[in-house]
Amino acid sequence: VTVEGVIDGSVVLPCSSDEHDLKLQEVDVSWRHNGSINVCDLTPHSNLLETQDPRYKSRTETFPEEYDRKNFSIKLTGLTYADAGTYICLITPSDEQATVLLIIN
Repeated sequence: VTVEGVIDGSVVLPCSSDEHDLKLQEVDVSWRHNGSINVCDLTPHSNLLETQDPRYKSRTETFPEEYDRKNFSIKLTGLTYADAGTYICLITPSDEQATVLLIIN
């Protein structure tokens, strides 16, 4: 999936699970930028954002009301050129992965 954004704008990075037997209380979702930078970790049953890279502090928005629908998309605000690149959403324990390419215009 490719998403385009503009400087100082915002984008939604899509990620959802197709796993029917996924129990929300067992799910962990990790968002990573360019392989290693921690954008945010979603633990839908507790909403922890502890291990977030400082660069994304106050710039990520989650949608807890969507978790029941297995939608773990995030919104990134205040975009900069440094935000361009590949974002990976990893859903455990189902091992599903979504890759989103962000282009900044």
